[in-house]
Amino acid sequence: MALSVPGYSPGFKKPPETLRLRRRRARSLGARRSAGGRPEPEPRRAALAAGLPLRPYPAAGRGGGPGAPGRNPFARLDNRPRAAAEPQDGPPGAPGAFPGSPPERGELRAEKPGGAALAAPPQTSQRSFSESDMPSSRSTELPVDWSIKTRLLFTSPHPFTWADHLKAQEEAQGVVQHCRATEVTLPPSVQDPKLCTELRCAFQQSLIYWLHPAFPWLSLFPRIGADRKMSATTSPWSNDESLQHILMSDWSVSFTSLYNLLKTKLCPYFYVCTYQFTILFRAAGLAGNDVITALISPTTRGIREAMKNEGIEFSLPLVTESGHEKKKAPGTSVGPGEEQAVSDEDEEESFSWLEEIGVQDKIKKPDILSIKLRKEKHEVQMDHRPESVVLVKGANTFTLLNFLINCKSLIAASGPQAGLPPTLLSPIAFRGATMQMLKARSVNVKKQCVSGYKDQFSLEITGPIMPHSLHSVTMLLRSSQSGSFSAGLYTHEPTAVFNICPPVDQVPGKEIVREELANCGLHPKTLDQLSQTPLLGKSSLRNVDMSDYLYNWRA
Repeated sequence: MALSVPGYSPGFKKPPETLRLRRRRARSLGARRSAGGRPEPEPRRAALAAGLPLRPYPAAGRGGGPGAPGRNPFARLDNRPRAAAEPQDGPPGAPGAFPGSPPERGELRAEKPGGAALAAPPQTSQRSFSESDMPSSRSTELPVDWSIKTRLLFTSPHPFTWADHLKAQEEAQGVVQHCRATEVTLPPSVQDPKLCTELRCAFQQSLIYWLHPAFPWLSLFPRIGADRKMSATTSPWSNDESLQHILMSDWSVSFTSLYNLLKTKLCPYFYVCTYQFTILFRAAGLAGNDVITALISPTTRGIREAMKNEGIEFSLPLVTESGHEKKKAPGTSVGPGEEQAVSDEDEEESFSWLEEIGVQDKIKKPDILSIKLRKEKHEVQMDHRPESVVLVKGANTFTLLNFLINCKSLIAASGPQAGLPPTLLSPIAFRGATMQMLKARSVNVKKQCVSGYKDQFSLEITGPIMPHSLHSVTMLLRSSQSGSFSAGLYTHEPTAVFNICPPVDQVPGKEIVREELANCGLHPKTLDQLSQTPLLGKSSLRNVDMSDYLYNWRA
């Protein structure tokens, strides 16, 4: 609330008041020139007496002389009290600042149009806490990250030359270890990584993934927003309906094979990447769930309506319904009939108060169409956003499987991706899959420091990096780099929302999960991590720093 200052108002002034102010300004200017000083005008003295923060006049040496111009008559003195700054707890830096990150920018001062300088409030992100930077405490394990990474950049004071130029025998051994799901255990620190055959074979093993379909001239990940990259490639199936039918039939067989492996707990998880959305299927026991789960993101109202029409029960974990809509309990979904009944009941309750005061006949009620459009507005607004993520659980995942196989909109009808089936990504082999390798290369550079230059070693890994590969590589680097490295992680953003913690009825024990998923093809430590309840929310790991075998991470 603004304080009133006697003799001063920033509002409109009548002509007599304007003339009076001019005479006062002339007298004060003459007194200032004669005295050689610069006394405060009466309105300014009154404002200062009231304790209001005002801009100081320029120093005398910079314009206080006789020939210096007076104060800008159009500048408005701010007579509003400044909000008291909240005291900060702790030091100026962030309490959990990430090691090696740039210091936080200091408080900025913004110039208001009227000339008054106000301290700008710290710029806070409009995202929720789960999306903003989340510094961590030091720990021996990283939180589980279900997003797909497109690039990993590791840096370390120790060289990565051991990861280059694998021998033919080491490459073959790594492939065999992957196919046989061989468990490799390394010592905490490898003295000479370049001569350690077990390390090099295990690194080769961690880079393997399985893909369907596969075309050597076409990159099939990512699919969302990939039209520009695919526009220059040749697509012989784009105008050939018979070829499209063959590709889709082959894809349906591979998709069904993957789901059967997941159902029998021989496959831990897999991804279905379409040109519109991405689906993560997880086996029972992973992410704290005791049933099969599927997360779809991002979705649109059309996809959700089509799923409802097929009888697929699902929930929107990030949507808190309020107002005229029914608040759903976590993990539950409202069927079409029940939703219509709830909608009609809410409409009657919304106009019941008019009858209580006896004016129901005098006020025109909105028609059914406008009410329906108002309800649908919220659903359309969250389309293509992380909040539109859909969760399908249990037996409904099988119905989702049939829905996706028969869904015509799953494949683009035009553009560079026309007629191309979705991409299937899996950590293990399945029917019709092609073995692929993540690309890895090491680079040595000189980094400037206080004493001169020092060697900076880096390892870059690119491709569709799934959660098991991220965990396997970090386990290997713990031993090869003597527990000292940093990493920058680049996320495929539509998959970051897969780190939400869905509502669970019963969390299975770690021993039960390890026993039931013992044949899923993952390392036991990797399986332990993937069975954890997700903690990152709508964000994902962005930076990782290991020092003395302890992790610091930021999401």
